[in-house]
Amino acid sequence: MNIGQIRENAWAMPVTSPSYPKGPYRFFNREFLVITYRTDPAKLRAVVPEPLTIEEPLVNYEFIRMPDSTGFGDYTESGQVIPVSHNGVAGNYTHAMYLNDHPATAGGRELWGFPKKIATPHLETFSDTLVGTLDYGPLRVATGTMGYKHAPLDAEALGRSLAKTPNYLLKVMPHVDGSARVCELVRFYLQDIQMKGAWSGPAALEFAAHARAPVAELPVLEVVGAKHFVADLTLGLGEVVFDYLE
Repeated sequence: MNIGQIRENAWAMPVTSPSYPKGPYRFFNREFLVITYRTDPAKLRAVVPEPLTIEEPLVNYEFIRMPDSTGFGDYTESGQVIPVSHNGVAGNYTHAMYLNDHPATAGGRELWGFPKKIATPHLETFSDTLVGTLDYGPLRVATGTMGYKHAPLDAEALGRSLAKTPNYLLKVMPHVDGSARVCELVRFYLQDIQMKGAWSGPAALEFAAHARAPVAELPVLEVVGAKHFVADLTLGLGEVVFDYLE
């Protein structure tokens, strides 16, 4: 390869066989179980990066089933998303995410800065209960349950809220000497959302301590609500809102 060819193809690793294609990335029938819980405020403040702030000690624990996603395929992910504020505007900060698909892990980390690790999440319906689980290796680290479609939610209103809510990530990419080459706060939005249904119901959530999947470091003190929804959507590419190295 000459220098021009390298520049033309230098958009993902490995250059000769990229781990994921170029976007946009469209998701069909993306299914969410989101359980909102109250946690320890001091521990929450310790993991939310400035200039983001928190108003209440709340965390959204998510199980997301993605059976049909362009470029990434069929996979599931699970993790913690924290309601935050930036310049007075409410948003969400993704603190941890675990999934069972390498292209989505590589693309999510390299493009946006999603804090992704490989693990084994599941989201399934058993009789009258929606059940989400996360295993890291042989150990169960998270279990979430919700009564299946107990009460309808306003799906269109939820879709509008999702579309207007900014989402934040702390993107870190190392230099070859091990120092930070990139250290940025990234913002992105969900786009072209087509809601297919939304429901609420009674929910429960429990964690187990794990050194490499430390979801229990933000402990569940009280479950305050849950929602289950299905949508088609596009994951918009990001923009840098704060550079920690400048």
